[in-house]
Amino acid sequence: MWAFDAFCDEFSLGTRLFLKLDLSPSRESLLQFCEQVRRAFPDMVRFRRREDGSIMLDEEADTQAGRRYLRIDANALRLGQFSPPSRQAFSAFATMVLSHAPYYLSLSDLDYDSLEVMFGFDLEYCGNHDELVAETLLGDNPLHAALAGDGRRIIDCQPCVGAALDEECRTQAYLEIRGRTSMYELRSAEYEAQALSVYLTVRREFRDDAPRELAGVEEELLELAQEVATNRVVPHIVRRLREAIASRR
Repeated sequence: MWAFDAFCDEFSLGTRLFLKLDLSPSRESLLQFCEQVRRAFPDMVRFRRREDGSIMLDEEADTQAGRRYLRIDANALRLGQFSPPSRQAFSAFATMVLSHAPYYLSLSDLDYDSLEVMFGFDLEYCGNHDELVAETLLGDNPLHAALAGDGRRIIDCQPCVGAALDEECRTQAYLEIRGRTSMYELRSAEYEAQALSVYLTVRREFRDDAPRELAGVEEELLELAQEVATNRVVPHIVRRLREAIASRR
């Protein structure tokens, strides 16, 4: 049930905590936080500042499957893992980060805006990603028929759909399909093999009831995302796109 990477070329998991106020940790507390993460996961040795100002701590790019990363933005905390061997392995990483972050980064439940878990499915395809998505998932749908046909090429089709998972619309699920075909490739008909991505995001918005402990909410969202991915996203979206790619090779 967990082997999502069997349906795509690369599977990834991510957790993102969005904040109402900008982070302003001291240099000392930031380094201490990253040091605690490194002690728990010794392969996370690459520490750097990105051009956008965010702080990254991750494993080397050539590390075996399961590469983890931690990213600290101005108003968000992001963590993830590529090809996690199990849900429990990712949960251990997320729990460690979310339990230590409030202390070292001076976080408060007053500041929590939303928490989300994201499942990412990458499918490598050398061709027009947008056309593939339109023909595979829309087919005879009026939205597709309105522009397709008569020799016209689809140059943009990146659908995004959201649904509420509770009556108050505070727990939400979003499905997004993102292609990476450039206009140059369309004009030249010379395509490179690139990842066509399917993203499933399950989000919990906080109002006046943000929890002091985030790990429990993260685990709940992870379970919800796994259920939606297993029963809906993989069979109806990922597998159909994978089969369509295989038929065009």
